[in-house]
Amino acid sequence: MKKRPTLIVLALGVLATGFFAVDDDDFFALRKNFRIFGSIYEELVTGYVDRPDPERLMRLGIHAMLEDLDPYTTFIDEADNTQIHIITRGSYGGVGLSVDVRNEKIIVVAPIEGTSGYKQGVRTGDVIVEIEGQSTDGMTLSDLRNLMRGEPGTAVELTVEREGTPEPIRFLLSRQQVTLKNVSFTGFADSSAGIGYIKFDRFARGAGSELREAVETLQKTDRLQGLVIDLRDNPGGLLDEAVEVTQLFVPQGSVIVSTRGRTLRNERVYRSTSPPIAPELPLVVLVGNITASAAEIVSGALQDLDRAVVIGTPTFGKGLVQVVKPLPYNTSLKMTTSKYYTPSGRSIQAIDYNGKQGAGIASPDSLRQQFTTRNGRPVHNGRGVEPDRRATPETESELEKALVRRAAFFFYANQFAARNDSIPPDFTVSDDILTDFAAWLEEEQFTYRTDAEHALETLDAQLVQNGYESTQDEMEALREAMLSEKRTALERQNDNLKKQLREEILARYFGQSAQIAASFDHDAQILDAVHLLEDLPAYRQILAPR
Repeated sequence: MKKRPTLIVLALGVLATGFFAVDDDDFFALRKNFRIFGSIYEELVTGYVDRPDPERLMRLGIHAMLEDLDPYTTFIDEADNTQIHIITRGSYGGVGLSVDVRNEKIIVVAPIEGTSGYKQGVRTGDVIVEIEGQSTDGMTLSDLRNLMRGEPGTAVELTVEREGTPEPIRFLLSRQQVTLKNVSFTGFADSSAGIGYIKFDRFARGAGSELREAVETLQKTDRLQGLVIDLRDNPGGLLDEAVEVTQLFVPQGSVIVSTRGRTLRNERVYRSTSPPIAPELPLVVLVGNITASAAEIVSGALQDLDRAVVIGTPTFGKGLVQVVKPLPYNTSLKMTTSKYYTPSGRSIQAIDYNGKQGAGIASPDSLRQQFTTRNGRPVHNGRGVEPDRRATPETESELEKALVRRAAFFFYANQFAARNDSIPPDFTVSDDILTDFAAWLEEEQFTYRTDAEHALETLDAQLVQNGYESTQDEMEALREAMLSEKRTALERQNDNLKKQLREEILARYFGQSAQIAASFDHDAQILDAVHLLEDLPAYRQILAPR
């Protein structure tokens, strides 16, 4: 008897086995069209006037076929299989450097603690200029990551440029098994009030254990009176880890999530199987438009069970479950097989891909249904998880947005760290540092265009086109007024600029945890969550309105 292949279910999560049932009509169509497709492919490869690339031709056919379905059903080539391992296992063979592109340079965002890159002294802000003898000019992040990753025990040579160091620095880094953390911060957002804060980044293998450990760490202080779990930047991961996380807070036996698909084998109900470790702890979950998949399972379940107040903006709305099906030659197919439903019975899937040629449409309001939480509060399907209390992030000025796009705070922090060996833990950005930052921006020839300038340019062109030449004096006056506004923007927005600079500079000396903690006094959504947990009558009124 043949052993059935094991599939990894992403929703990412659980293990399942077996093949999908196929009725007689589908089976006939499958065989018929497979033979037609195979014959066309064979004729093209062997007889087309110009020799086609057989592999490229097949890949084009595969991708064209999958484009007709939802965007989560994808073919995973051999080179991309490492990413599936990272999603499902939370680990990979590499040197432990988180990298990104800033100003067309590949830079180190952060070395991962305990890895070769961290131990051997690679720093945040280092610019990677060469890897394994190859220049990184024009190299994509995917190319670089593929070169950095490999079998544990092997080595990779890296050359970086560092602010304040005249010559490039070469590192010979040893690849090892790198395990990504699911929880990036555990501490108190308001120590005096006992309001804990956990930043939860992903749902890879071990996420439930990490969150349990984080909660128990806060409980051991004997100060924990309320908890904020931050899922705003969490794109999801494994379904079974979402179940593990949720059951830390809900009564044993509670339905957490269910899945329903085309066949009975895709239907399953997941319940809490163990007593909660924090059954009565007041809880707020922060969500945003990046919160997706497994992160929506947790926030939706805690909302439906009236176990937490959800604060923020509506989530992404991914309520589809995928399985990863192994294919020949170390390739895979990630395929949607079912939808998941929160305890109230609602689907949070925001886009309907059924028969829409891959594009999908948003669920219209007329088709949305109302469900109720355990305490009878109304919730709706078809829009992701909508927060119980809306709280939007503080709006960035056009100057701040432009500085972020140019990674100005990031690169100035590199220069600052190169000129200053140390800073105190209670470091703040002084007026002198802000003046120095402004001078640095001038040296870097920093410029930006506002939305108003773009609009004025368009209006000017239309006026000229329509013969309104007499308006040019007025247009020039408007331009001068806009330039004057931009010249004083640094001074008018100095408080916000100081906050951004402080976070980046603290990260150079004390790491990511210090950077996160520095945001507590000005992050509007965290502040709203803390204030609610300090006002327990208001908190309880949301969960059980009279």
